[in-house]
Amino acid sequence: MNIFSSPAQKSNPSPKGKLFIIGGGSRSDKLLKKLIETAALGKTDHITVLPMSGADPDTSFYYIKQDLERFCPNVIANLNFTSDKINNKQWLDSLKTAKLIFITGGDQARFMKAVLHTPVYDAIHNAYAGGATVAGTSAGAAVMSRNMITGNQLIGDTAYHETFNKLWANNIEFAEGIGLIDSVIIDQHFIRRSRYNRLISALAKFPSYTCIGIDEGTAIIVEKKKITVAGRSQVIVMKQPEGLKITVDGLIKFNNVREGIYTDGDSLYLK
Repeated sequence: MNIFSSPAQKSNPSPKGKLFIIGGGSRSDKLLKKLIETAALGKTDHITVLPMSGADPDTSFYYIKQDLERFCPNVIANLNFTSDKINNKQWLDSLKTAKLIFITGGDQARFMKAVLHTPVYDAIHNAYAGGATVAGTSAGAAVMSRNMITGNQLIGDTAYHETFNKLWANNIEFAEGIGLIDSVIIDQHFIRRSRYNRLISALAKFPSYTCIGIDEGTAIIVEKKKITVAGRSQVIVMKQPEGLKITVDGLIKFNNVREGIYTDGDSLYLK
C-alpha cells in the first residue's frame, strides 16, 4: 500500500546508483571513508551537497564539506535550491551529473517543501538512475523513503517528542519523500532516542513494509535489493507483523513480528 505517487520513481525501476543512509550523529573517519569508497569517485567527478533541510544551510554545508574534503580532493558544490534557484540550469546540470549527492540533516519536511514537484526532484532521480550515490543523514535519511516519517504525532499530546508516548493507530504522520527506496520506512537517531514506539506505529500503518531504524554514527548502504550495514552502532529492522489488530480504543496490537538487529558488515535483502 502506497499513499503517494512518484512518476520519476516509476520510470527508473532498476537504478544504477546506491544509497548511503546515515542515522545522524557524528560521522567517524571509518564511516566517511566508506561513503567515499561507495561513491567510487573518479578524479574528475564532483560532489553536490543539498543543505535545504537545515535551518542554516550554509552551516550545514560547511560541516559536511569539512568532513568530506579530508578524504577526497574532488570539487564539493553547495546547491542550496531556494525559490530563485529552483530552475537554474547550471545548478541542475551539476546535480544531475554529480557522482555523490549528500542531503544534510535538519527538518525533512523543510527539504521536501523545497524540492517536491520541482526539477530538483527529477534531477536527483536522474542522477541516481544513472549511477550516482545519494547519501543523507538524519532528516536526509528520512527523506529517502517514498512515505516519509515527519516525526509528528497526530493524536493526544501532539507536542514534539523524540519518540511516541503511546502505541495508537493512526498517530503517525507521513508525507511524501523523495522515493528513492520503496516499501521501506526509514527512522533515524534510532537507539539513541529510543524510537521503537514510532517505528512500531509506522509498521502498523504499513504492515507490508520493511521498517528500518538506523542509530547514530551508523548507515545502511542500499544497492538494488541488498542492504549492508556500516558504522559503530546498530540497525533495527521490523517487518511482517502477525495478527495485527486495532482495539476499539485505537490501540495497536499483534501476536508476533520479525525483528533483526544488525551491525557493521552485516547484510540483508529486501523483498
